[in-house]
Amino acid sequence: MSDDILPTLPGGTAPSVDLPAASRRSLLSMAMAGGLITAGGLALPAEAATAPKRGGKLTVAGYASSTKDTLDPAHASNSTDYSRLFMFYNGLTVFDRHLNALPDLAESVETKDAKNWVVKLRKGITFHDGSPFTSADVVFSLARHKDPATSSVVRPIALQMQEIKAAGPHEVRITLTGPNSELPSLLAIYQMVIVKDGTKDFSKGIGTGPFVVKEFNPGVRSIAVRNPNYFHHGKPYLDEVTFFGITDNAARANALLSGDIDIASGITPLATRQIKAAKGFAVLNTAAGNYTDLIMHLDAPMTGNPDFVLAMKYLQDRERIRDSVFLGYATIGNDQPIAPSNPYYDASLPQRPLDLEKAKFHLKKAGMLGSKVRLVSSVAATGSPDMAVILQDTARKIGFDIQIDRVPANGYWSNYWLKAPFTYGNINPRPTANILLTLFFQSTAPWNESHFKNPTFDKLLIASRAETDLAKRKQMYAEMQKLIRDDAGIGIPVFISDLDAYSTRVKGFYPIPTGDLMGFNFAQNVWVDG
Repeated sequence: MSDDILPTLPGGTAPSVDLPAASRRSLLSMAMAGGLITAGGLALPAEAATAPKRGGKLTVAGYASSTKDTLDPAHASNSTDYSRLFMFYNGLTVFDRHLNALPDLAESVETKDAKNWVVKLRKGITFHDGSPFTSADVVFSLARHKDPATSSVVRPIALQMQEIKAAGPHEVRITLTGPNSELPSLLAIYQMVIVKDGTKDFSKGIGTGPFVVKEFNPGVRSIAVRNPNYFHHGKPYLDEVTFFGITDNAARANALLSGDIDIASGITPLATRQIKAAKGFAVLNTAAGNYTDLIMHLDAPMTGNPDFVLAMKYLQDRERIRDSVFLGYATIGNDQPIAPSNPYYDASLPQRPLDLEKAKFHLKKAGMLGSKVRLVSSVAATGSPDMAVILQDTARKIGFDIQIDRVPANGYWSNYWLKAPFTYGNINPRPTANILLTLFFQSTAPWNESHFKNPTFDKLLIASRAETDLAKRKQMYAEMQKLIRDDAGIGIPVFISDLDAYSTRVKGFYPIPTGDLMGFNFAQNVWVDG
């Protein structure tokens, strides 16, 4: 599906609610009720110097790898999982490069009140095993996220869907617990892709997607081959994609330069110099809301002290992190998770500076000056080993000892993230502010990194979904950002650019600001030339 031209609205299908521009754009995109949009009839991205070529194989290395790699959308939790989901499945909607939620398996998604939605499905689509795609598959796929037994990582989002029911073989009606103008965007996130009704074994990746599973070995690799019956005419261009993770940053870049792989995801800023200097390679810079955050559990003995949390925030040398760790491929952060590029970013919050005296004051008040604390870091959380050293160095100046425990990337996300009370996370960009806040800061969120629980925040989060007045909605987001900045156990020093390196024989490769690798949807969009 092209991302450069928005569909034209047919008369009379626009939602009747008055929505903020970003949300209204998603709704208007969804309100179309036309046929299949294919690349053949639309302009190609500016990066495409030639028409797409069919055929060829691609070998791609991501930066995450684990024996817990999965093709179950409900359990997908890292960039490697997300990339594979988009190889084998489709969502009802899909994001373009401008974060418009466009129809994919859905023909249209319509509403009059932002609470009651009608999803009309495309006809004639089949799963990889030949079975027809129907409304039963949609109901099953969405409903399983709500079931606590599924342990879905997006259950807090799915619980907004009070009722999901089929209204015929190609129509689904969704009733929300309250109005949410961003439902089309929610349906486009990675985990909301559609699986076959009744699926229990996800290792075969039976979906409607552009590729079929030839091999899937968690923690090792996957091999995807072209789906000859893919419903997006002409796609995918590639015959085969081999995908695996190389957790070592230097090894990943070297594999590209030696010709062992064609794309290296998540390269370091330092590696960009070597790659740009080499003939036949290029770097894709995606400026989005990615951040590596310092995590302090608010219910742990030491990190749960509010003065300790504030001290660590005042010890963040943000400019040094931007310049020395990320070589300028970053934007200064202010401990608020919504990036400056987001329309809901609150620029009025005073920038928290590096302040040794305030940090010392709060540590002394907490009775911790002169104490030691163990900080876990890993290359798995982008830049965190270097960020930890900078924090350690700064803390020493006021007599506080941070002992760094650098652990391997393999198993970091399952063994340390969300478990160690003082560690680092790395949060991929989310397409909307509400999705980000729901997944990581709502009291009941499974990815609530610092165990932040604030009833006022939760109420604002729910109310903001229904608020259609732009000024009022922005104020709600401003209040939520202040609560996080002041009270959550999260330190966000910078927002990091996503960097992918690739062979210049790879074409059609351009930024989509929901993450690296074209928002993890590279496989059906790129082709090889030569």
